[in-house]
Amino acid sequence: MATAKKAPAKKPAAKKAAPAKKVAAKKPAAKKVAAKTPAPKKAAPAKKVAAKKVAAKKAPAKKVAAKKAPAKKRTPNAAFMKPLTPSAALAAVIGHTAVPRTEVVSKMWTYIKKHGLQDKVNKRNINADDKLKAVFGKAQVTMFELAGLIGKHLK
Repeated sequence: MATAKKAPAKKPAAKKAAPAKKVAAKKPAAKKVAAKTPAPKKAAPAKKVAAKKVAAKKAPAKKVAAKKAPAKKRTPNAAFMKPLTPSAALAAVIGHTAVPRTEVVSKMWTYIKKHGLQDKVNKRNINADDKLKAVFGKAQVTMFELAGLIGKHLK
């Protein structure tokens, strides 16, 4: 009985597809045509969605350009450009001439890189040599402490 119930279910499906499946050779052709026809239908809506996305992207770009136009140029702070005299310990590393604070940090990094004092494992740490120990007061410092420790040696 169970097989009898399954058989009627197959028959109506076969009747619906029967006009297209008269010959065994036509069955694969009918499937291929059926498979090809839905693909273009799906592709056409996808293109419309992509076109909407492109149009949506263009509109915010114009708004961003409008916001950038009134931006004012920043003026540098004169305190950073004021030449400062280094202490004797710091002068041994960067020189005796008075230089701005920004140049002091730049010259310190030049010295650190030239002598290979940056820690190999943790690049944020600086291993002090004899000259830098006089400036830092300890054997190893982090790059974030550098500016604070240098500030103590500038007048």
